[in-house]
Amino acid sequence: MEQYGIANVWQQGDFITRFIFVFLFGMSIVSWFVILTKGFANRRLEIMGKRAQTRFWSTQSLNDGIEALGNGGDNPYRAIALAGREANEQQVSSEPSLQGSLSANEWVARGLRNAFDEEVARLQNGLAVLGSIGSTAPFVGLFGTVWGIYHALMAIGASGQASLDHVAGPVGESLIMTAIGLFVAIPAVLGFNYVNRGNKRVSHRLNRFAHELHVYFVTGAKARGDARQAPAEPVVNKRSTVNVAA
Repeated sequence: MEQYGIANVWQQGDFITRFIFVFLFGMSIVSWFVILTKGFANRRLEIMGKRAQTRFWSTQSLNDGIEALGNGGDNPYRAIALAGREANEQQVSSEPSLQGSLSANEWVARGLRNAFDEEVARLQNGLAVLGSIGSTAPFVGLFGTVWGIYHALMAIGASGQASLDHVAGPVGESLIMTAIGLFVAIPAVLGFNYVNRGNKRVSHRLNRFAHELHVYFVTGAKARGDARQAPAEPVVNKRSTVNVAA
Protein backbone atom coordinates (compact mmCIF):
# COMPACT_ATOMS: atom_id res chain seq x y z
CA MET A 1 0.00 0.00 0.00
CA GLU A 2 2.93 2.33 0.55
CA GLN A 3 3.60 2.52 -3.18
CA TYR A 4 0.19 4.16 -3.64
CA GLY A 5 0.47 6.68 -0.78
CA ILE A 6 1.11 10.41 -0.74
CA ALA A 7 4.87 9.90 -0.56
CA ASN A 8 4.74 7.84 -3.74
CA VAL A 9 2.67 10.55 -5.45
CA TRP A 10 5.40 13.05 -4.67
CA GLN A 11 8.23 10.73 -5.73
CA GLN A 12 6.65 9.41 -8.91
CA GLY A 13 4.76 12.53 -9.94
CA ASP A 14 5.99 15.01 -12.52
CA PHE A 15 6.33 18.78 -12.19
CA ILE A 16 2.59 19.42 -12.65
CA THR A 17 1.64 16.88 -9.99
CA ARG A 18 4.09 18.29 -7.48
CA PHE A 19 3.00 21.84 -8.21
CA ILE A 20 -0.67 20.95 -7.58
CA PHE A 21 0.29 19.16 -4.38
CA VAL A 22 2.31 22.13 -3.08
CA PHE A 23 -0.37 24.61 -4.17
CA LEU A 24 -3.11 22.75 -2.30
CA PHE A 25 -0.90 22.43 0.76
CA GLY A 26 -0.25 26.18 0.67
CA MET A 27 -3.97 26.90 0.34
CA SER A 28 -4.65 24.74 3.38
CA ILE A 29 -2.05 26.61 5.47
CA VAL A 30 -3.46 30.00 4.44
CA SER A 31 -7.06 28.99 5.18
CA TRP A 32 -6.24 27.63 8.64
CA PHE A 33 -4.18 30.73 9.41
CA VAL A 34 -7.12 32.98 8.52
CA ILE A 35 -9.60 30.82 10.46
CA LEU A 36 -7.52 30.78 13.63
CA THR A 37 -6.46 34.42 13.41
CA LYS A 38 -9.94 35.76 12.75
CA GLY A 39 -11.50 33.39 15.27
CA PHE A 40 -9.26 34.59 18.10
CA ALA A 41 -9.66 38.22 16.99
CA ASN A 42 -13.46 38.03 17.00
CA ARG A 43 -13.43 36.38 20.40
CA ARG A 44 -11.22 39.17 21.73
CA LEU A 45 -13.51 41.82 20.23
CA GLU A 46 -16.58 40.23 21.80
CA ILE A 47 -14.94 40.35 25.23
CA MET A 48 -13.79 43.90 24.52
CA GLY A 49 -17.34 44.88 23.60
CA LYS A 50 -18.76 43.62 26.88
CA ARG A 51 -16.15 45.57 28.79
CA ALA A 52 -16.69 48.69 26.68
CA GLN A 53 -20.37 48.82 27.57
CA THR A 54 -19.47 48.77 31.26
CA ARG A 55 -16.30 50.83 31.43
CA PHE A 56 -17.21 53.59 29.01
CA TRP A 57 -20.59 54.50 30.46
CA SER A 58 -19.40 54.27 34.07
CA THR A 59 -16.96 57.19 33.66
CA GLN A 60 -17.68 60.83 34.45
CA SER A 61 -16.83 62.37 31.07
CA LEU A 62 -16.42 61.52 27.41
CA ASN A 63 -12.64 61.86 27.53
CA ASP A 64 -12.46 59.56 30.56
CA GLY A 65 -14.66 57.06 28.75
CA ILE A 66 -12.39 57.05 25.71
CA GLU A 67 -9.36 56.50 27.93
CA ALA A 68 -11.18 53.64 29.67
CA LEU A 69 -11.58 51.90 26.31
CA GLY A 70 -7.80 51.50 26.06
CA ASN A 71 -5.11 52.76 23.74
CA GLY A 72 -4.85 49.87 21.28
CA GLY A 73 -4.71 50.84 17.64
CA ASP A 74 -6.94 47.90 16.72
CA ASN A 75 -9.72 48.85 19.16
CA PRO A 76 -12.85 49.53 17.06
CA TYR A 77 -14.81 50.89 20.04
CA ARG A 78 -12.17 53.53 20.70
CA ALA A 79 -12.04 54.40 16.98
CA ILE A 80 -15.81 54.95 16.86
CA ALA A 81 -15.79 57.01 20.06
CA LEU A 82 -12.95 59.19 18.73
CA ALA A 83 -14.77 59.69 15.42
CA GLY A 84 -17.91 60.74 17.27
CA ARG A 85 -16.02 63.20 19.46
CA GLU A 86 -14.24 64.67 16.44
CA ALA A 87 -17.51 65.08 14.52
CA ASN A 88 -19.14 66.71 17.53
CA GLU A 89 -16.23 69.15 18.00
CA GLN A 90 -16.27 70.07 14.31
CA GLN A 91 -19.99 70.74 14.43
CA VAL A 92 -19.82 73.09 17.42
CA SER A 93 -16.84 75.01 15.99
CA SER A 94 -17.58 78.40 14.46
CA GLU A 95 -15.46 77.86 11.34
CA PRO A 96 -17.56 78.10 8.15
CA SER A 97 -17.54 74.97 5.99
CA LEU A 98 -19.78 72.77 3.88
CA GLN A 99 -20.85 70.91 7.02
CA GLY A 100 -22.82 74.00 8.01
CA SER A 101 -25.63 72.78 5.78
CA LEU A 102 -26.02 69.70 7.99
CA SER A 103 -27.62 69.65 11.39
CA ALA A 104 -25.71 68.50 14.47
CA ASN A 105 -27.74 65.29 14.39
CA GLU A 106 -26.82 64.51 10.77
CA TRP A 107 -23.17 65.52 11.10
CA VAL A 108 -22.50 63.36 14.17
CA ALA A 109 -24.39 60.46 12.60
CA ARG A 110 -22.25 60.81 9.48
CA GLY A 111 -19.01 60.65 11.47
CA LEU A 112 -20.15 57.64 13.48
CA ARG A 113 -21.44 55.86 10.39
CA ASN A 114 -18.16 56.36 8.51
CA ALA A 115 -16.15 55.02 11.46
CA PHE A 116 -18.54 52.09 11.82
CA ASP A 117 -18.28 51.23 8.11
CA GLU A 118 -14.48 51.29 8.27
CA GLU A 119 -14.42 48.92 11.24
CA VAL A 120 -16.90 46.54 9.60
CA ALA A 121 -14.81 46.56 6.42
CA ARG A 122 -11.78 45.67 8.53
CA LEU A 123 -13.70 42.77 10.03
CA GLN A 124 -14.29 41.38 6.54
CA ASN A 125 -10.55 40.97 5.90
CA GLY A 126 -9.79 37.33 5.19
CA LEU A 127 -13.30 36.28 4.17
CA ALA A 128 -12.49 36.69 0.49
CA VAL A 129 -9.48 34.40 0.94
CA LEU A 130 -11.55 31.69 2.63
CA GLY A 131 -14.29 32.00 0.02
CA SER A 132 -11.81 31.75 -2.83
CA ILE A 133 -10.05 28.72 -1.35
CA GLY A 134 -13.33 26.97 -0.55
CA SER A 135 -14.59 27.44 -4.09
CA THR A 136 -11.40 26.75 -6.06
CA ALA A 137 -9.67 23.97 -4.07
CA PRO A 138 -12.02 21.21 -5.36
CA PHE A 139 -11.31 22.26 -8.95
CA VAL A 140 -7.57 22.32 -8.33
CA GLY A 141 -7.88 18.80 -6.94
CA LEU A 142 -10.02 17.87 -9.95
CA PHE A 143 -7.26 19.09 -12.25
CA GLY A 144 -4.88 16.76 -10.42
CA THR A 145 -7.40 13.97 -10.95
CA VAL A 146 -7.54 14.61 -14.67
CA TRP A 147 -3.75 14.74 -14.82
CA GLY A 148 -3.53 11.38 -13.04
CA ILE A 149 -6.01 9.80 -15.45
CA TYR A 150 -3.94 11.19 -18.31
CA HIS A 151 -0.91 9.42 -16.88
CA ALA A 152 -2.93 6.20 -16.64
CA LEU A 153 -3.92 6.45 -20.30
CA MET A 154 -0.31 7.14 -21.25
CA ALA A 155 0.78 4.05 -19.32
CA ILE A 156 -1.84 1.94 -21.10
CA GLY A 157 -0.77 3.29 -24.48
CA ALA A 158 2.91 2.64 -23.79
CA SER A 159 2.42 -0.93 -22.55
CA GLY A 160 -0.39 -1.88 -24.90
CA GLN A 161 -2.38 -3.50 -22.09
CA ALA A 162 -4.65 -2.17 -19.35
CA SER A 163 -3.35 -4.34 -16.54
CA LEU A 164 -3.76 -3.25 -12.94
CA ASP A 165 -0.06 -2.83 -12.29
CA HIS A 166 0.21 -0.29 -15.12
CA VAL A 167 -2.73 1.92 -14.15
CA ALA A 168 -2.92 1.51 -10.36
CA GLY A 169 -0.26 4.15 -9.69
CA PRO A 170 -1.68 6.93 -11.89
CA VAL A 171 -5.28 6.19 -10.84
CA GLY A 172 -4.26 6.21 -7.18
CA GLU A 173 -2.50 9.52 -7.79
CA SER A 174 -5.68 11.02 -9.25
CA LEU A 175 -7.82 9.82 -6.33
CA ILE A 176 -5.36 11.23 -3.80
CA MET A 177 -5.48 14.61 -5.54
CA THR A 178 -9.28 14.58 -5.36
CA ALA A 179 -9.16 13.80 -1.65
CA ILE A 180 -6.61 16.53 -0.97
CA GLY A 181 -8.75 19.09 -2.82
CA LEU A 182 -11.76 18.22 -0.63
CA PHE A 183 -9.57 18.20 2.48
CA VAL A 184 -8.59 21.80 1.72
CA ALA A 185 -12.00 23.05 0.58
CA ILE A 186 -14.24 21.72 3.37
CA PRO A 187 -12.43 23.45 6.30
CA ALA A 188 -12.27 26.67 4.26
CA VAL A 189 -16.04 26.67 3.70
CA LEU A 190 -16.80 25.84 7.33
CA GLY A 191 -14.27 28.44 8.47
CA PHE A 192 -15.88 31.05 6.22
CA ASN A 193 -19.24 30.49 7.91
CA TYR A 194 -17.66 30.50 11.37
CA VAL A 195 -15.77 33.75 10.80
CA ASN A 196 -18.77 35.36 9.14
CA ARG A 197 -20.99 34.59 12.15
CA GLY A 198 -18.35 36.04 14.48
CA ASN A 199 -18.14 39.18 12.36
CA LYS A 200 -21.90 39.65 12.57
CA ARG A 201 -21.88 39.38 16.36
CA VAL A 202 -19.09 41.94 16.64
CA SER A 203 -20.71 44.32 14.14
CA HIS A 204 -23.99 44.18 16.06
CA ARG A 205 -22.19 45.21 19.25
CA LEU A 206 -20.41 48.01 17.40
CA ASN A 207 -23.71 49.19 15.95
CA ARG A 208 -25.31 49.34 19.40
CA PHE A 209 -22.33 51.23 20.79
CA ALA A 210 -22.41 53.73 17.90
CA HIS A 211 -26.16 54.20 18.40
CA GLU A 212 -25.70 54.96 22.10
CA LEU A 213 -22.91 57.41 21.29
CA HIS A 214 -25.12 59.13 18.74
CA VAL A 215 -27.90 59.57 21.27
CA TYR A 216 -25.37 60.88 23.81
CA PHE A 217 -23.92 63.50 21.44
CA VAL A 218 -27.35 64.68 20.31
CA THR A 219 -29.23 64.64 23.61
CA GLY A 220 -26.43 64.61 26.18
CA ALA A 221 -27.69 61.39 27.78
CA LYS A 222 -27.16 57.67 27.24
CA ALA A 223 -29.86 55.81 25.35
CA ARG A 224 -32.39 54.34 27.73
CA GLY A 225 -33.34 50.68 27.86
CA ASP A 226 -31.38 47.51 27.56
CA ALA A 227 -28.56 47.91 25.04
CA ARG A 228 -29.27 44.43 23.74
CA GLN A 229 -32.63 45.67 22.53
CA ALA A 230 -31.24 48.65 20.61
CA PRO A 231 -32.70 48.75 17.08
CA ALA A 232 -30.50 48.41 14.02
CA GLU A 233 -31.89 51.71 12.71
CA PRO A 234 -32.13 53.97 15.78
CA VAL A 235 -34.70 56.75 15.89
CA VAL A 236 -33.25 59.83 17.58
CA ASN A 237 -36.48 61.84 17.55
CA LYS A 238 -39.80 61.87 15.79
CA ARG A 239 -38.54 63.98 12.92
CA SER A 240 -35.14 62.42 12.28
CA THR A 241 -34.23 58.79 11.70
CA VAL A 242 -30.53 57.87 11.44
CA ASN A 243 -29.22 54.50 10.35
CA VAL A 244 -25.69 54.13 11.78
CA ALA A 245 -25.10 50.82 10.04
CA ALA A 246 -26.20 52.00 6.60
